[in-house]
Amino acid sequence: MNKSRGVIYGVVLAILAGLVYLQFRHWQSFDWEKFLANSRGVSWRHVIHGILLTYFAYVLRAYRWKVFLRPVRKDTSTLSLISPTAVGFTGLALLGRAGELIRPYLISRRLNVNFSSQLAVWMVERIFDIGAFTILMVGGIFLPTKLRAFAAQRPVYDHWIHLSGYFLSALVAALVCITFLISYHGPGVANWIEARFSHLARNLGHRVAMRVREFSTGLDTIHGLSGLIQASAASLLMWWIIAVSYKEVTHAYGAPMQYMSVTKVLLLMASSMVGSMVQLPGVGGGAQLATIEALDKVFDVPRELAVSCGILLWLVSFMAIVPVGLLFAHHERLSLRKVAQESEQAEVGEES
Repeated sequence: MNKSRGVIYGVVLAILAGLVYLQFRHWQSFDWEKFLANSRGVSWRHVIHGILLTYFAYVLRAYRWKVFLRPVRKDTSTLSLISPTAVGFTGLALLGRAGELIRPYLISRRLNVNFSSQLAVWMVERIFDIGAFTILMVGGIFLPTKLRAFAAQRPVYDHWIHLSGYFLSALVAALVCITFLISYHGPGVANWIEARFSHLARNLGHRVAMRVREFSTGLDTIHGLSGLIQASAASLLMWWIIAVSYKEVTHAYGAPMQYMSVTKVLLLMASSMVGSMVQLPGVGGGAQLATIEALDKVFDVPRELAVSCGILLWLVSFMAIVPVGLLFAHHERLSLRKVAQESEQAEVGEES
């Protein structure tokens, strides 16, 4: 672990420790017997359904990457991309941000294509993820769904939920505009950024411009209208499947959580995403705390049940892939740490 990463982990640990301390002070009356009773009463049938749906979402990720690869590797199959997908997300779960580049690195190595091209695909994938989830979230807020009905019953949250809907709508519009700008004027935008921001920090303008060029290259992977429709449909279906998986886990707790609909759990997913920005490798922390807070404060779930459900949601949505990824890594004789280091070195090589 290098010094800068050690500092980052130290800051994250301090933030998580502060959050845990605040939770402890707020929850001094926490009833551990109720927590254990709630945990023992879980319906594992629903949990297994949630895990299987999570696995299906990873298959959809592999399929979407195959769509992005079509211009350069038409013969690539979804099946061939499942292993690097599983290993990549296992590395992300166990190593944190250090494992983030494992997936594009393994795909580039397996298909014998440039690592930079797969970094470009990875960046485009992020845009599709943000866009698809935002569309589902905005639909849940403004269409006549159970989420909208729930917000109407809670005036305190109704205002903020609608503001979030407007913000997310603006975000999608901005992303679409930026995407079209970079698609048609990518090199010019990159050159302008490089000249404008190069003096602010060492290589800042160059690095940002390089990402813009990579993103512009990644947009070339969307092969016509058919590719765009397929990638968009896969993204929307994938995030809907993840939401159904969340619903299955909440329903595993029986009657107290039966009111949680697919659209309602979108709020839990959003809180988990925000919390995941403060995570420790293999431990998590931020995602669980954010989900627990949403269950407790927004949905008025008893504290002991919220803690149990928050932890189980994290295990199903983030950690369930780990056994599968480790099996693939063992079969292919891969060391996650070694591959993570190689991917980082490859990224540095691309930047130089």
